[in-house]
Amino acid sequence: MSADAAEEIRGTARGTAPVPLSVLDLVTVGAGRTATDALRTGVDIARLAERRGYHRYWVAEHHSMPGVASSSPAVILAHLAAHTDRIRLGSGGVMLPNHAPLVIAEQFGTLEAMAPGRVDLGLGRAPGTDGATAAALRRSERLHEGADDFPQQLVELTRFLDDDFPDGHPYRRIHAVPGPVQATSPGGVQSPHRPPLWLLGSSGFSARLAATLGLPFAFAHHFSAQNTVPALDLYRENFRPSAVLAEPYALIGVSALATDDEREARRQVLAAALNMVRLRTGRPGLVPTPEEAEAYEFSAMEQDFIDSWNSNVIHGTADQVRAGLDDLQKRTGADELMITANAHGGDIRLRSYELIADAYGLPTPA
Repeated sequence: MSADAAEEIRGTARGTAPVPLSVLDLVTVGAGRTATDALRTGVDIARLAERRGYHRYWVAEHHSMPGVASSSPAVILAHLAAHTDRIRLGSGGVMLPNHAPLVIAEQFGTLEAMAPGRVDLGLGRAPGTDGATAAALRRSERLHEGADDFPQQLVELTRFLDDDFPDGHPYRRIHAVPGPVQATSPGGVQSPHRPPLWLLGSSGFSARLAATLGLPFAFAHHFSAQNTVPALDLYRENFRPSAVLAEPYALIGVSALATDDEREARRQVLAAALNMVRLRTGRPGLVPTPEEAEAYEFSAMEQDFIDSWNSNVIHGTADQVRAGLDDLQKRTGADELMITANAHGGDIRLRSYELIADAYGLPTPA
């Protein structure tokens, strides 16, 4: 991979931010809103992020969750590519065991053709849903096999992306199109870009694998905060330089919400936490309104979960969120902060990214 591609991975800090800032969008659907509303908000956030100097915008694959409209990352990214010009777009991530590697190579080769030089392919090995839904996706009840086969699936996907299966391999004559094979066809010209691969994780498995392969690593701090520092340490200690990266590069997903009023931040965060309570207890639904969350009678066990969950959500005024992000970056040494804003309304989420950009003095082009 070229030096330019490595720089696309690394990004550039803007304004007074200690590291590049990026966006992770779950395309959440609030009560009283539609998936259309959520997807339109996603476009608005991507445009704002591009205008204000955020480095990348990723969407995450989830299934069978009424409050999350990001079941098809490649489709959403194609839509976003048509509405943006510069910001990097990617998956945070595609759950590799849910799909045939050839299909992913074709989808992201198509995205690369739509938005040359600005597509990321982040990969995870979890199903992004419950076991029954995962079985429906994979057409198999042996879910552990998909996770166990992740390294082999990753090798296969990489070979499809690079079109370099060795002679004698059963897939040697199979090509992911759009892709490098077009450059070797008579009269063919192919873009030199190939979506960089990222490994995603919430534990040590993907951290160690990313280190071994010399790939960039994205850690899900927003739902596995207790594992963040150990996983990043494992990644850095075991990193092997590669054609992709000479040194480790790790971003972390961070749940952060800035509002003009501190009380409003608490209300929105409580609503998002109630949504997580319902999800974790097998009752997934739309993101409730703050009013519904305030009226909800939490059990002692639910309240304990809320307190624990919200302790890792940075929220408040723009200055409070900036201070929290700065502290988190210092504690973890993260090379990039990827912010996910969870709230009931799209306007609240959009405003949060604007306030954080203002707090760090990110560019404000006319």
